[in-house]
Amino acid sequence: MNEQEIMDSLKEAVINGQRDEAARLAREAIDRGVPSLDTIMKACYPAMSRVGELYQDGEYFIPEMLMSAKAFEAVMGVVEPHLGTDSTVMGTVVISTCKEDIHSRRKNLVASMLKASGLKVIDLGEDVPAEKFVEAAEKNDADIVAISALMIISMESMRDAVNAVRKSGVRSNVIVGGGPVTDQFAKSVEADGYGDDAVDAVRVVKSLIDSKV
Repeated sequence: MNEQEIMDSLKEAVINGQRDEAARLAREAIDRGVPSLDTIMKACYPAMSRVGELYQDGEYFIPEMLMSAKAFEAVMGVVEPHLGTDSTVMGTVVISTCKEDIHSRRKNLVASMLKASGLKVIDLGEDVPAEKFVEAAEKNDADIVAISALMIISMESMRDAVNAVRKSGVRSNVIVGGGPVTDQFAKSVEADGYGDDAVDAVRVVKSLIDSKV
């Protein structure tokens, strides 16, 4: 296969959630001398964008999106060591679920789609206290702090995390999202944005970063 055929096949493998095939094609791209950033931007980014469209059209659901995200992560595992220092990164996002929330599936999906969009993602994991968001935002000069909550009982922890970032004086914008979170709640905690789902979260993040340029 030539380079374009590899990129096309890789794109389809990610869309279809074929993790092993996606990783194999990523390795083939490296062996052929395809720049790793090209692999992300020419195959992974359009693939995950297409996955988002399929989700919005009701053809894909959370399980299919997660399979695609895992295929994307498999590609990233292959190409990231070859990226080096990349001056084309569009921005930096710190992401995690808030304290008392250990549900990571949707947060991981958002993180994958942000990476596929050309953003540097600092994933702190799950059950993260407010001060850790602040520390990570300061350390990484984050453009965005994205806070997820999947349980109603953890929403007060989300409020605490937003307040901590606000009071710290860091320049990061804050977005929130997750199952029980609503736009009204986001406004009540004075977040800069709210993502209704993974696709919407990526749109909001990119919009906030673009507004800083």
